[in-house]
Amino acid sequence: MTTVKLDITAEHCPMTFVKTKIQLSKLQSGDILEVLLMEGEPLQNVPKSAREQGFKVLDISHVEGQVHKVIIEK
Repeated sequence: MTTVKLDITAEHCPMTFVKTKIQLSKLQSGDILEVLLMEGEPLQNVPKSAREQGFKVLDISHVEGQVHKVIIEK
């Protein structure tokens, strides 16, 4: 199992999930993607879209300021 980190704090929707999905497509089943993103629309949409695409959202946590971390298992 591999863990990959993706920082999309500078991105805006819909690119936040597009970049997340591209990174997930590079991973093997069971691998973990740690996504750093901003609160608001990205924080609402990325976990929701990941679940809708069949991925498992393991955790959502606050990092600092407006930055949050979403952990997704492929």
